[in-house]
Amino acid sequence: MKKIIVTGSSGFIGFNLSKRLLKEGHKVIGIDNMNDYYSVQLKEDRLKQLHHKNFEFNRIDLEDLDAINDVFERNNPDIVINLAAQAGVRYSLENPHAYINSNIVGFTNILEASRHFKIEHLIYASSSSVYGANTTKPFATSDNIDHPLSLYAATKKSNELMAHTYSHLYNLPTTGLRFFTVYGPWGRPDMALFLFTDAIVNDKPINVFNHGNMLRDFTYIDDIVESITRLTEKPAKPNPDWSGASPDPSSSNAPYKVYNIGNNSPVRLMDFIEAIETKLDKTAKKNYMDLQPGDVPETYANVEDLYRDIDFRPETSIQDGINNFIDWYLEYYEVNK
Repeated sequence: MKKIIVTGSSGFIGFNLSKRLLKEGHKVIGIDNMNDYYSVQLKEDRLKQLHHKNFEFNRIDLEDLDAINDVFERNNPDIVINLAAQAGVRYSLENPHAYINSNIVGFTNILEASRHFKIEHLIYASSSSVYGANTTKPFATSDNIDHPLSLYAATKKSNELMAHTYSHLYNLPTTGLRFFTVYGPWGRPDMALFLFTDAIVNDKPINVFNHGNMLRDFTYIDDIVESITRLTEKPAKPNPDWSGASPDPSSSNAPYKVYNIGNNSPVRLMDFIEAIETKLDKTAKKNYMDLQPGDVPETYANVEDLYRDIDFRPETSIQDGINNFIDWYLEYYEVNK
């Protein structure tokens, strides 16, 4: 049994991961501030699902260093999985300070606590948004990521740089995970699948950005959880072949690694909508719109190094994943189709 801190434990990924870790017999120490970026009730209901003798919940902000240190001191964790963050590309245009506080200040506190309490492995959420203006597909962790298109993306790249510094200075094993459009049951209400399903069920129009000319590497939540669970057993190690003369951005001569976690199979937005329509047996009213500031038209993950290192690649089909989400949505909101 490992003692594992999961920040963002009431969030979409954090909740599903915590459930899996508890099932595997680990002690999970959850941290979440339960903010109102989206439905607090949904977060409360996720939390109820985590009622377990090996689960401890702490309602605190990552920016509160004293509170973070107290949790680490009381629990002396083996592994930390930092999934708490201010999420959302479009929201970062309106509330930039929320991203600095949570994603930069908060992550600094996690790094500091992790090194002082000498944890075995820090895993943290990055994002596919770090690829920004890159156009070479599929996106590979060996690519340069110097052109983010949103403050959210910039904070996630900053997290990777900060993690590398701590890996180098303090020999702290850190593993960064660039998630690609995660979806599934208990998902976030600000994400496309939730927004589209909710609108179609309620006979409201959906906003189709870039006039439908979008490709997304949608990744099902169970594939995300499986990847993280396997990676907990594989702390990052120095890459013996790493060279400062031609540096690989995804590894280092320090114990540092970055992975893409995506489905390696981008889906057209219109096909995604059609899969929802098929499951609901209902046609969406579509409001076609321009590409939004900060958005990218296509995401596509190269996951070869993930497959090589943990012998797993995400592969849940889009129709299966959407069907599972809609089944959950209809039950959770007590909707009669």
